[in-house]
Amino acid sequence: MAQLVTPVSWALSWLVFGVLSSPSPSAWEQRLERSLNGKWRLSNSNRSLLLPAEVPGCVHSALQQQRYIQDPYFRFNDLLYRWIALDNWTYATTFTVPPQMRVKQKALLIFHGVDTVASVSLNGVALGTTDDMFRRYDFPVRDLLSDGDNVLEVGFVSPVLYASERRKAHSSYAVPPECPPDVQKGECHVNFIRKEQSSFSWDWGPSFPTVGLWKGVRLEAFDVLQLIQLSSLPLYDRSGSRWRLQVELLVDAVQTFHSKVELSVPGLASKRTFPVRFLQGRLKYNFTVDINQNREVKLWWPNGHGDQPFYLLAVRGFLGKFLILNKESKVFFRTVELIQDPVVGSPGLSFYFRVNGRPVFLKGSNWIPAHSFQDRVTPASMRSLLQSAADANMNALRVWGGGVYERDLFYDICDELGIMVWQDFMFACAMYPTQDDFIQTVREEVAQQVRRLKSHPSVIVWSGNNENEAALATNWFSIPASLKPVYIKDYVTLYVNNIRRIVQEEDPSRPFLVSSPTNGAASEQEGWVAANPYDPRYGDVHFYSYVHDCWDWKSFPRTRFASEYGFQSWPSFSTLQPVSVQEDWSYGSDFTSHRQHHQDGNQQMLQQAALHFILPNSTDPLKRFTDSLYITQVMQAECVKTQTEFYRRSRSEIIEGKGHTMGALYWQLSDIWQAPSWSSIEFGGKWKMLHYFAQRFFATVLPVGFEDDDTLFIYAVSDLSRDLKLRAVVTVYAWSDLDSVCTLTSNLLQVPGGSAVAIFRQSVAALLAGCGRCTRLTCLLTFQLQNEDGIQQGPTNHHFLCKPKDAQGLQRPNITAKVREDESGFAVTLHSAAVAPFVWLDVGNIPGRFSSNGFLMVTRNATISFEAWRPTSAAELSRSLTVTTLMDLY
Repeated sequence: MAQLVTPVSWALSWLVFGVLSSPSPSAWEQRLERSLNGKWRLSNSNRSLLLPAEVPGCVHSALQQQRYIQDPYFRFNDLLYRWIALDNWTYATTFTVPPQMRVKQKALLIFHGVDTVASVSLNGVALGTTDDMFRRYDFPVRDLLSDGDNVLEVGFVSPVLYASERRKAHSSYAVPPECPPDVQKGECHVNFIRKEQSSFSWDWGPSFPTVGLWKGVRLEAFDVLQLIQLSSLPLYDRSGSRWRLQVELLVDAVQTFHSKVELSVPGLASKRTFPVRFLQGRLKYNFTVDINQNREVKLWWPNGHGDQPFYLLAVRGFLGKFLILNKESKVFFRTVELIQDPVVGSPGLSFYFRVNGRPVFLKGSNWIPAHSFQDRVTPASMRSLLQSAADANMNALRVWGGGVYERDLFYDICDELGIMVWQDFMFACAMYPTQDDFIQTVREEVAQQVRRLKSHPSVIVWSGNNENEAALATNWFSIPASLKPVYIKDYVTLYVNNIRRIVQEEDPSRPFLVSSPTNGAASEQEGWVAANPYDPRYGDVHFYSYVHDCWDWKSFPRTRFASEYGFQSWPSFSTLQPVSVQEDWSYGSDFTSHRQHHQDGNQQMLQQAALHFILPNSTDPLKRFTDSLYITQVMQAECVKTQTEFYRRSRSEIIEGKGHTMGALYWQLSDIWQAPSWSSIEFGGKWKMLHYFAQRFFATVLPVGFEDDDTLFIYAVSDLSRDLKLRAVVTVYAWSDLDSVCTLTSNLLQVPGGSAVAIFRQSVAALLAGCGRCTRLTCLLTFQLQNEDGIQQGPTNHHFLCKPKDAQGLQRPNITAKVREDESGFAVTLHSAAVAPFVWLDVGNIPGRFSSNGFLMVTRNATISFEAWRPTSAAELSRSLTVTTLMDLY
């Protein structure tokens, strides 16, 4: 048994033996660290490949940087480079340790992310193994450090072969799916390895099962303690109308000792000092600070609902007079509740989030990994994607369960921008094993991730998995009825008895859902697996249909919360060009077929587009290809617009027991590579037409128009907390003329904050008859909302009275464009000779975005600004600019 010494004698003993180099408390550093990031050595199993490799990084990136392979995204390289993930690889580095670190009482090698199955050794001595990409691993090394060179090796086994071996060892019953669909060109048994599930392929991404040290590595040495994690949870006591701050320290103490911990939030004049007995080893310590009631606490709000203020929390620990702990972190104050209550007029339950006591409609998308190789995701590219989400009036993103728990920077930016995060745990579209070793690594993974992320106000809900309840309930994997209880037992063991229990212990401040989609509280009543997890009267719904006409709103479920829905499109030519060659540039090429990982996806896009548009028919092969890319983006934008507007206008209605929709998160925000997908942002950050549409259909105040039984309805949708008085102004245009035919104005109506109200209703026949010279085929409508002062509120919207392919009078607009630069930036002035639907401005590979795009032009002149993301000039933009409209295709 180790001898227990008093703190004073312990500190004095260090002073006597010179561990403390100076008697001054401020001069003694009880903790030292050394980064081991940078250049390492990399070799494959037979050492035929020896090369330098960056850490953080992965084998694929190292091979490309040293020119052993081309860009893995080029053409068919995902198939050509399968061998990389089938080999075993070793990372090695040599480092020295300064004397002042070696004499510390404890030294740890800390790996923040190991991808995935590896053995770690230092100076030839085995330290341990890793088997979970999502965990931090610490290894004690004090007695192994030499005063000369130290050699650290991490030997990785093939993730593909490891997953296969784990599957073979699980011989009692299958854990489906065995393999992805053939169209995905992926690897098998990804559910047997705790790794990014989509790295073995997905229906929007390639198969690149990465190997490497994907996060940082460091050596940390300390005399007294190591602070592993600082977390804080602001908790609001409604009965006393006061805030408490729950602070948690995860600490590794060298010895048991008595200390003082001082916690303060200077911005709220709140401070408290605690006597603490730190016990030897790794333990959690919880403290509560009562926030000064004489200070007003500024609340964190989602984007569009208020600001995102924060305070600084200072944590200081003392051993006698020596400062042994000194840490600052941001603290945000907000509450969040998931409300599942009975609904008047419905047999179901509500499903909405209340933030700071206010119901909030979640508007946004789903987040997938931004790159197959995480080391390629730069802080700038991460910020660009999240800023693009906020700029499109989004207030929420769902971090999907087949990717990764994102880096700290992601959540920091979401905190800053007011983007709420629905956080899945990393399980998706599969059953999972429940052997003891698998469960144990998952338990540690979950605990680490919750401790890391729970201080972020942006994270508003935890969800156990993606679609696994639905997969089990609706029998995706053709499980025999006699075996279903086995899989339900495994499901409950993993997500309820382990993940849910850990989350509720670690974080009492947030709701937890076992799956998505789910019936929520109703699923729980059915033993956690509902008979129909897609029931629109409960929970959240994922809905996809590529057969129905997407302009027909009646095909969409009137759900409480739409957490996934969408349609595919192709990215622009400038995005595809760097990873393809001329023979690839046709819609029927091997390349376009190879890049499509969704069964029949390319055909579905054209079939959906053909319902409303004449398909491109140019005799020029390249033009026909680029026109086809354009028409898929038009189709996608209109489809998602129609569906999202349906959800937004359904927030205040119950029809046949369905409605009160309070969330619309379309699939998906961005792309992992250059390929067709459901995204609204292309690989590299370029906005698709859909993202420009999203900026409008997610506007805080929005007019929504639709027809029901030949009657035109216009709803005013408001996310504001205050009431408005609004009228609808409807303008009728002929397709053949830029001068309007007539204008109709409704009466002012009260639109309560946080509601959707019908403010215009008229039969289309009566509307057209009142205008004169108009039919459904010859005319179209634009409409907007105005307040009592005649000031427009929200964007202008449009409604087509017929399919554009049937429109009479449409002409080629012959738009001319002039680019100029002034003190405010770049502007493009457009002149049109005719009504022009879906006006698309494109400047090729010049990064940036326009103030508006994909719009309906019913004026002779329009000016659009361009925000460049790199230095450029008006001359370069003029050379690169193309303007495409629907009639330019034919």
